[in-house]
Amino acid sequence: MILPYALIFFLSSIALALVLNLVRLFTAPTVTDRILTLDTMTVNAIALVVAYGIWAGTGLYLEVAVIFALTGFVGTVAYCKFLLRGSIIE
Repeated sequence: MILPYALIFFLSSIALALVLNLVRLFTAPTVTDRILTLDTMTVNAIALVVAYGIWAGTGLYLEVAVIFALTGFVGTVAYCKFLLRGSIIE
């Protein structure tokens, strides 16, 4: 009964967090802050996908969320390795 209202509140809260992350992405003073902001945006996108999967009532979106998580993790590790060593592939 209350699940649709809770999902609407959750989706709007995560959408607001994404907008605030986007503002932080453009105003971040260092590259490290931008990388952290992109990682946070990935987590928010995963939350949106999972919430939409609950809304739609299907488990297919959970697989999409896992793919987003893996892609976000690999991207964050690649950025950090590039910052530390200057190249990604040794």
